[in-house]
Amino acid sequence: MPARDPLADAPDPLGSLQRTHYCGEIRDADIGVRAVLMGWVHRKRDLGGLLFVHLRDRTGISQVVFNAETHPEAHARAETLRGEYVIAVAGPIVRRSEDTYNPNLDTGTVELVAHELYVLNTSETPPFQLDEEERAPVSEEIRLKYRYIDLRRPQMQRNLQLRHRVNLAIRECFHSQGFLEIETPFMTRSTPEGARDFLVPSRIQPGQMYALPQSPQLFKQLLMVGGYDRYFQIVRCFRDEDLRADRQPEFTQIDVEMSFIQENGVLEVIEELMARVCEAAGVEIPHLPLARLTHAEAMEGYGSDKPDLRLPPMAVVTDLLAPGDLPVNGPLVAIRTPAVGKLSRREREQFRDYAKELNLRVFDDFRGLTRKMPGQMASIRDRLQAREGDFLVLASGLQAASGPRPDESVLSAAGSLRTRIGSVFSDRHGLLRDRDLRFLWVTDFPMFEWDSNEEHWTPAHHPFTSPHDDDVEKLISAPEACRSKAYDLVLNGVELGSGSIRIHRRDLQSRVFEALGFSAEEAHHRFGFFLEALQYGTPPHGGIALGLDRLIMLLAGETTIRDVIPFPKTAKGTDLMCEAPNTVPTRNLTELGLGLRVAPNA
Repeated sequence: MPARDPLADAPDPLGSLQRTHYCGEIRDADIGVRAVLMGWVHRKRDLGGLLFVHLRDRTGISQVVFNAETHPEAHARAETLRGEYVIAVAGPIVRRSEDTYNPNLDTGTVELVAHELYVLNTSETPPFQLDEEERAPVSEEIRLKYRYIDLRRPQMQRNLQLRHRVNLAIRECFHSQGFLEIETPFMTRSTPEGARDFLVPSRIQPGQMYALPQSPQLFKQLLMVGGYDRYFQIVRCFRDEDLRADRQPEFTQIDVEMSFIQENGVLEVIEELMARVCEAAGVEIPHLPLARLTHAEAMEGYGSDKPDLRLPPMAVVTDLLAPGDLPVNGPLVAIRTPAVGKLSRREREQFRDYAKELNLRVFDDFRGLTRKMPGQMASIRDRLQAREGDFLVLASGLQAASGPRPDESVLSAAGSLRTRIGSVFSDRHGLLRDRDLRFLWVTDFPMFEWDSNEEHWTPAHHPFTSPHDDDVEKLISAPEACRSKAYDLVLNGVELGSGSIRIHRRDLQSRVFEALGFSAEEAHHRFGFFLEALQYGTPPHGGIALGLDRLIMLLAGETTIRDVIPFPKTAKGTDLMCEAPNTVPTRNLTELGLGLRVAPNA
């Protein structure tokens, strides 16, 4: 008996076979055309003489029919197919019978009748199903470990194709407005911006370190010094900080800088960008100009510098009560959540417990308060524009707050309570719909924030932000009263990005460093090259950096940026697929003059 050829069951070579159509693109207009489709077996249904395969690629799914009577060889091979086999099929496109139309597929009125089948590769059984209609929930840990399989899921493919369309819209928008796309270095010096740098040791310069950029901030400002006028970049940035659902150690931002520009000019450019991006994403284009609030207005009305406009604003109502009407510390804030209806005792207790965690005293028995103070409560309802069925609560501090801006702590806590109430009732009443995109500019941020641990002022944005012209004289004498020419773009309670008009004079930049407690020597050590550049005809300039990952997350209706990044890290900063970070051979450390010592609290 002749020996069996070990390659007899090997996959077919691609040879000269060429794809004619993508799976998700065949339509009625293709009926009668001989097509070649290539992709992955998504689903198989065997009815004996007829076998149906859903064939999937990045554009979608087509149905392929194998007929044992007309093409027995192709049908026989199709019986061996399993999920995720890579195949090519050739045959005519035909109309499906009307009673078998599939309204869930864009290709649901047509199918390919397979005359030929090529098995290009086989597949082990995947660790989870890719059929989103049938698959059981899969842990994110498994999805990230087998990311190359997870990337095949239609949801992931939709998200990454959305990312491509948005990137294309960004480039087209900036090109049409005279911007240049310019790359800046990844290996630079450490210039702390509020988070830890990722450090890269130099082999050639022993004992010296590069740092991966937290942002291209200084480089884009130096491009303005260099006369490039309008710069943008879709750029990778790196921050060694604790992670959350909307943070990664490496992330992508839309970086923008302009010369001879004022704040309104920057905002108008970005508003046009957001309109183009929303159009590319197929979501409702926001009305321009976007809503704007000063930082003070945002804190008073929403208790946050990144307000979610899908919920109504709060109101400070201290003035509507007489002293002694209620025991309050700091401002008394009224919060309205619309159309909630009657709350259970357990729900009220949950909100009260959360309020205590926020150091708030709450008053939520409006019926009892109205009996006690009918006139005052009527005035509060009027200010809130409350309607029947709305849930109303008053909040104030449990004890007197301290610090340079004591009222802000109460407003911020009340804002957190407002958001918690809205999110709890969102599912019940549709308060926070994903597709309801509410953009907002927040402007006139404080120039400085007080660091109570270190007991000194820190920049609210970064130290290159220009103070308001009227507040320059307060930099040293009254830093808590200084406003900056800074602005944030917010979408549905998420900060998309921060920007500012920059300092373009060396004397003013040195004065800001002094207000931050930098000695002249420290400022020169950290930023000497930049201070020197400011002496050589630096134009007025400003810009912004927008988080691309966060923007795509919101446009896609996802809750974590990990679902819109091809190869993300976990919440602990690890890559489960590549098993990174990992150890390196001792000889590599020796070349760099390094030794490793594990920190005691690691």
